Amino acid sequence: MLGLPDHIRAFLFDLDGVLTQTAKVHAAAWKDMFDSFLRAEAARDGEEFVPFDPVVDYDRYVDGRPRLDGTRTFLAARGIDLPEGTPQDPPGTRTVNGLSSAKNDTVLRMIREQGVQPYSGSVEYLHRLRVLGLPRAVVSSSANCKDVLRAAGIDGLFEVVVDGLTARRDGLAGKPAPDTYLAAARQLGVEPGHAAVFEDALAGVESGRAGGFGAVVGVNRTGQADALRAHGATVVVDDLADLIPGEAP
Repeated sequence: MLGLPDHIRAFLFDLDGVLTQTAKVHAAAWKDMFDSFLRAEAARDGEEFVPFDPVVDYDRYVDGRPRLDGTRTFLAARGIDLPEGTPQDPPGTRTVNGLSSAKNDTVLRMIREQGVQPYSGSVEYLHRLRVLGLPRAVVSSSANCKDVLRAAGIDGLFEVVVDGLTARRDGLAGKPAPDTYLAAARQLGVEPGHAAVFEDALAGVESGRAGGFGAVVGVNRTGQADALRAHGATVVVDDLADLIPGEAP
């Protein structure tokens, strides 16, 4: 059905990079924050400044993860150990929370300035699912998920939203753990084996595989088809329109 096995009865979508063209905004915001921090660290320690790579580092360490986890994972990769701090730390404070807050401020500013565009192929796919009466959920690590859905004009296309705020409230582990996707499947009343996960992030496809979902669709926006398969994607497409009969190029 729509490019997936017939036993699939529910459809669970990541937000950034799958439904909306905000992954590149997030990558730019992470780079802005980390480069500022890394430049200051290099100057302080008398070492060479090695910038954040918005493709390799973004895909490997931060994409799909909750904001704090992304900050921790990248810093660990660079051998940097910072105190956690608290959510009240001002943006840019030399703590995990302070850096994460700076990134969030930057991405919100970019979204306000640039707006949010959905992927047309994803919107068409969602409309096809709605016409067929098939349940749909958004599963995002972002605490800004509902605002982004509204800004993109697609907030009315889902029965369930599981986002960063939901995860914090319910104590759900973030991707690559499967907890948030499993929570969405429960809310839709569908067993994981009868649900499909749609992800562009390596951590996201790992979560789909870990949850035992019936299909894990890797959306290849950045030329990482092989990596998506290696991390757990059972199907890889460049755009969700590729799954619509008669619409693939």
